[in-house]
Amino acid sequence: MTRREPSDFAGRLGIDPAAFIDYKPRYNIAPTQPYFIITMEYESRKVAPAKWGLVNSSARDNSRASQCINAKAETVDSLPSFRDAFRSRRCVIPADGFYEWTGPKGKRTPWWIHPRDGDLILFAGLYEAWFPAPDKPETTFTIITCPPNEAIARIHNRMPVILDDRAADDWMNPREPDPRSLKRLLVPAPLDLLEVRAASSLVNNANNEGPELLEPEPTLF
Repeated sequence: MTRREPSDFAGRLGIDPAAFIDYKPRYNIAPTQPYFIITMEYESRKVAPAKWGLVNSSARDNSRASQCINAKAETVDSLPSFRDAFRSRRCVIPADGFYEWTGPKGKRTPWWIHPRDGDLILFAGLYEAWFPAPDKPETTFTIITCPPNEAIARIHNRMPVILDDRAADDWMNPREPDPRSLKRLLVPAPLDLLEVRAASSLVNNANNEGPELLEPEPTLF
């Protein structure tokens, strides 16, 4: 999420910029790090701080968070790790784009995948709160993946579910009487939505941040 100020994207999300407390641009968001999610309360969108990697409310620690950064669309309603959140705690995660990698271990090439028109992405996600200390809940989230479209299949065998605005509202609706019907939304993005281009190898270190990570390279397709 590289927008410089909340005012650059809050209107797009339908939220008051003042709600994005402590926002700062990010170029290399990694699993288990803090970020934010968008949820729906009645008919209004809300923003909440959250860490990437779902931790169930009954968990005693967050040791499995890094294993729950993604949930497969095909099983999200049945696996114990995700089914409760799927029923009533659905969210979207805004971003400019995402990274994927190709190549052998130790020499991985990062690719930056982003909308061709420069718009935001709304990933389908789930959220849940657990208690690392009494009376101190911590919200966590996971991003749902599905089989890739033809373009992304050249890089990876999965892709995150990307929702348009209408689908995002349907997905987040906490009063949806039949959550399983929402699985119709968990499909690959349209083929012409995304552009893929090489990113800097600096992306391979999660400690690296800054616009230099997205130095332009010739498009892959």
